[in-house]
Amino acid sequence: MTNFKTLAAAAVLLALPSLGLAQEADVTPPNSEVGFIFTTFMFLVAGFLVFWMAAGFAMLEAGLVRSKNVTMQLTKNIALFSLAAIAYYVIGYNLMYPGDGWTVDGIIGAFSMAALEPVGLEGAEPDLTYASVGSDFFFQLMFCATTASIVSGTLAERIKLWPFLAFVVVLTAFIYPIQASWKWGGGFLDAGGFQDFAGSTVVHSVGGWAALAGALILGPRIGKYKEGRTIPFMGSNLPLATLGTFILWLGWFGFNGGSQLYMDTAGNVADISRIFSNTNTAAAGGSIAALLLTQALYKKVDLTMVLNGALAGLVAITAEPLTPTLGQATLIGAVGGVIVVFAVPMLDKLKIDDVVGAIPVHLIAGIWGTIAVVFTNDAASLGQQLYSIVVVGAFTFVVSFVIWFLLKMTVGIRVGEEEEITGLDMAELGMEAYPEFSKS
Repeated sequence: MTNFKTLAAAAVLLALPSLGLAQEADVTPPNSEVGFIFTTFMFLVAGFLVFWMAAGFAMLEAGLVRSKNVTMQLTKNIALFSLAAIAYYVIGYNLMYPGDGWTVDGIIGAFSMAALEPVGLEGAEPDLTYASVGSDFFFQLMFCATTASIVSGTLAERIKLWPFLAFVVVLTAFIYPIQASWKWGGGFLDAGGFQDFAGSTVVHSVGGWAALAGALILGPRIGKYKEGRTIPFMGSNLPLATLGTFILWLGWFGFNGGSQLYMDTAGNVADISRIFSNTNTAAAGGSIAALLLTQALYKKVDLTMVLNGALAGLVAITAEPLTPTLGQATLIGAVGGVIVVFAVPMLDKLKIDDVVGAIPVHLIAGIWGTIAVVFTNDAASLGQQLYSIVVVGAFTFVVSFVIWFLLKMTVGIRVGEEEEITGLDMAELGMEAYPEFSKS
């Protein structure tokens, strides 16, 4: 018994130093830092969900273009994201979020590179009521890149790679950040009461306006419109397009949920869960509306319309995913789905060739979603919403049109007729996505 007591005492003595070290290593954050930590974590998680949307756009576009152009779409999508990351860091971020450093107050932000806090926050005094600069930059960059992805699909199958990428640089460094600063950077539209929670106008309609300007300058694909008829060009891989849609649907939870901007109280966390639920049901509403409407109009369901109906529902709810009830969110999304079914043939009648349907989904449904805010958010007024839609739309369309026109007049933006018929994969890149199925 004595030996046992001796061994036990020795074990306690040996454990004492390690217990002391455990106490010294206690890094429990003070209460003043908890909100900062949770909001920063939310931005990082939401940011990589929105990053995953880049894969969704790539898969959706790869599935909806013809097989001879798939490699080009994949190349454009990874290149545009990479260029957006650099352009937004060098110019866009501080142009969009100038703080007190406006070049023209409320209109033009600051021209300086983004800078992160020092390692370990050493010597820094961060705003503990918000989040780290790194997490905010990372999250906001994903929105910027999304805007460029929207343009890619509309102009597929006939645009040259390098002029397209040149436009992406201008869009992500200047066009998107400038107009986004007017709302999210505290500019004049925000001061006027404009409501756009996560970007039905600031992100989606901007991508749509830029795509529309490019489509008008570029013209339709060869053989798309003949003798007053629209010739359907079938996509290469509908399973891939469907996978892309589900990836985008998933990423949208980060897109809208992260736009709550705070995860520091029980109320904010509850609101994030509400946003997730409304986002999901709006997509479902858009998908079901397109499903039923294509059956009624064409006697057969059109899968591509159903996919775009879901995306239009997501775009529509993005302007205000917090205040609607589940029923209201479903209806807002359903109208987006209806818009797609009617807008796609309308564009074809106007001979505006939008390969993946991005203009109906992101521009027209984005406008609808921005207007729909007034039905559930008392802070929004119809006049201010319409004014902001027109201001952002006019700025984006005019500047984009000028850039596309200058590119056309200088370096040219469209491949030659022979290259377009052969396919951009071989003509521009020299490699095919599906070489085992090529005629050669």
